[in-house]
Amino acid sequence: MAKTTGGALMAAMLKQEGVQKMFGIIDGTYTAFYTNCVKEGIELITPRHETTAAHMAGAYARLTGKLGVCIASNGPGVANVLSGVAVEHTEGHRVLLITSCRRNPISYPDRGGSYQCFDQVGVIGGMSKWSCAVPAADRIPELLRQALRISYQGRPGVVHLDVPENFINGNMNSAPLLKPAQYRVSDAAEPAPELVERAASMLAAARCPVVHAGSGIIHALAFDELAELAELIQAPVTTSWAARGVLAETHPLSWPMIHLKANNHVRNAADLILCLGSRLGETDWWGKPPYWGSPAEQTLIQVDIDEQAFGRTRQVDLAVLADVKVFLSKLLPALESKVKAATQVARKAAANALAADRDKDRAKLDKHLDDKSSPMVTAHVGHICREVFEDDAIVVMDGGNSAVWGNFFHQVRVPNTLLSTFHMGHLGAGLGQALGAAAARPNKQVYCIIGDGAMGFHPQEIETAVRNNMPIVFLVCCDKQWGMVKINQSFALKPVKTMVKKSLETDETINTDFGEIEFDKLAEAMGAHGERVSDPAELRPAIERSLASGKCAVIHVDVDPVKHMWAPGLLQFKEMHQEPKGK
Repeated sequence: MAKTTGGALMAAMLKQEGVQKMFGIIDGTYTAFYTNCVKEGIELITPRHETTAAHMAGAYARLTGKLGVCIASNGPGVANVLSGVAVEHTEGHRVLLITSCRRNPISYPDRGGSYQCFDQVGVIGGMSKWSCAVPAADRIPELLRQALRISYQGRPGVVHLDVPENFINGNMNSAPLLKPAQYRVSDAAEPAPELVERAASMLAAARCPVVHAGSGIIHALAFDELAELAELIQAPVTTSWAARGVLAETHPLSWPMIHLKANNHVRNAADLILCLGSRLGETDWWGKPPYWGSPAEQTLIQVDIDEQAFGRTRQVDLAVLADVKVFLSKLLPALESKVKAATQVARKAAANALAADRDKDRAKLDKHLDDKSSPMVTAHVGHICREVFEDDAIVVMDGGNSAVWGNFFHQVRVPNTLLSTFHMGHLGAGLGQALGAAAARPNKQVYCIIGDGAMGFHPQEIETAVRNNMPIVFLVCCDKQWGMVKINQSFALKPVKTMVKKSLETDETINTDFGEIEFDKLAEAMGAHGERVSDPAELRPAIERSLASGKCAVIHVDVDPVKHMWAPGLLQFKEMHQEPKGK
């Protein structure tokens, strides 16, 4: 029988899966794996930290609809990747993590005192969709197929395969390569026809239907179908935080999630909600009153690929287990003969009336832009970026208040062009997400609005962008403080003085301030282009010079530290994390 190595076999299997890019730091424990990946034509992109590799894989998966693959070596490499695993699984990205572990005679269980050895499967198993150690070399193909099979079942997340170094680099019997359709479901899940027909009848009969879209739209790449549905039934579209922009926010039926009160209003006005690929989580107010209508008066149709999503926080009137793109492709023709022209006219008028709240809120927010002082109010950063960068540029939001300001002043004009960690709010992930975005869409502009605190987690990845010729523009909003922590702490310690003075002195808060990092000069030290601005009038020219440089650029943006703390929506965000008052 022909011989091969475990690493060569895994590389060939990934090639069969259509994997084109992989992220991770090379190590001798899996030499036979990554060298064969390169031979198979799989590009290996190496960051400076393993957790960045996980974020790169997650962003790549989200933007392409493909499998994101990352690697980490036994012991410290796996320890480094853990935060990335937690984030990417929580965000719901389809990521395969392959790790090496020490040779099998001393692993699982640890012989005792083994070097660079810990229970990698046990730790990752608690924060992923599936985690398994390979117990024998000849089971590598079986268990890698199992990982891939589970990866494509239900809600996306992280799956993990841990392979002993002696299996990866040692000889083993070759095994036949199977096509993906020979070991896993490769066709999207179809809805039951009778459920599609019932949903169509309910939507046609509704007085004021509203569509609530979640990340399922992104994973299914169902953007065109969503827009067609909204226009056919003239329904406002709200989204979960993570699905922001699945319908272009230039569309009159789009209710951007930043307009919190307007979203609450339109959801209460609806007599029927069509929930597409959303679990109705905490930042959706759990789907509960008073932010949504009462279940007694508001019908809910929920469509999801994961049956565990149905009825968890709100009762369902019709549950449809299906891929949302396939569901919509079946629903649209079923609706065409049912939705009457008069119904469309009436619903359009109702949507226009409801839009007044949304448009009024936008006008109120834009008053921040009248402030031209220096250092600038952070509102200018997202606003000016939207003026300069192309509509289909990928934007990454990272940080506390910096991400809030960025989101409130950035309009998503093309679906699936916004990345963040909406479920985890994880500082520092933005650098890896920006790198992953550049790998996923190498011909598109990529920029990242990030706080100086978040940038401090992984600034070394600027060099990764330089080395890989990724012309990402990082805009670092510098207030030299943990701004979101400081405003919360200020209200907790001295609420009256905080309301009157807007900010406490340095010695009145606890460890919320830090010294300056000149991020423009730090970038230049790594071969990137650097700029520093304070006046909002200087920001546009700085961005244009950064783009003209043709390489990674970092713009150090000095923002007013007091105004920065008072980000939009603070009270609503606080209320969102309390138990809803309704029943």
